[in-house]
Amino acid sequence: MTKKDAEEKKEKDPSSDKKDVKNYEKELKRLQTELSKLQDWVKEKGLRVVVIFEGRDAAGKGGIIKRMTETLNPRSVRVAALPVPTDREKTQWYFQRYVAHLPAAGEIVIFDRSWYNRAGVERVMGFCTEEQVKEFFKSAPIFEKMLIDSGIILIKYWISVSSKEQEKRFKDRVDDVTTHWKFSPIDLAARTKWTDYSRARDDMFLNTNTPISPWYLVDGNNKKRARLNCIHHFLSLIPYESLPQEKIDFPPQQSEEGYKKPEFKNLKYVPEIY
Repeated sequence: MTKKDAEEKKEKDPSSDKKDVKNYEKELKRLQTELSKLQDWVKEKGLRVVVIFEGRDAAGKGGIIKRMTETLNPRSVRVAALPVPTDREKTQWYFQRYVAHLPAAGEIVIFDRSWYNRAGVERVMGFCTEEQVKEFFKSAPIFEKMLIDSGIILIKYWISVSSKEQEKRFKDRVDDVTTHWKFSPIDLAARTKWTDYSRARDDMFLNTNTPISPWYLVDGNNKKRARLNCIHHFLSLIPYESLPQEKIDFPPQQSEEGYKKPEFKNLKYVPEIY
């Protein structure tokens, strides 16, 4: 790597410098604090929020979602990552199984892939007909308008990644046994249909990017920047205020006077290896 290449990598990748990593962690902590405030506001005002994450495999959707949710209360912030539809679900109205996961008052639901599977993987891999795709493009904007008219705040993100960066991330997964689970036959086949997916994505944008339900594109080639940019943008879309926090007073611990721990002869303890 030349000096120029190293400088460009440092400029584009915040993980290339310890100071930048520290700045990333500091800013992520700040944004996560704001997310907690937003969560309290959503609960207080009874808002219903749906966030959709779409994009190519290894684009970084999971990383963004993880950083958005890891400090929030899972009782009111849920991630919906639906498996392959069952035989019964395949006979239902297409949007039906997604409707079951929509939020109630005070909840945020994040879809890690959504009804847009029809416009992407299902279309490219031949799991649906072109007639079904046309019907989807006709129905999706109407369906989303119904959600919005009912009071749901709907936000749609597309995380983009270059072919070169995707290939690098795939190779990293191959070399790491802890990430093998992320691979599926569909993921591997997607590499051979890169251009087909590009065309499908373009059609999806043309047919479903509406004034009331626009797509927001996130450059995912740098994971850390993508996470910060996406969370910052999400916070900007929902006006919220910091609510007063109740003071927590810890009561005194109960006295152990008069208590004697019995001898447990048959209990098995975990060896202290570390």
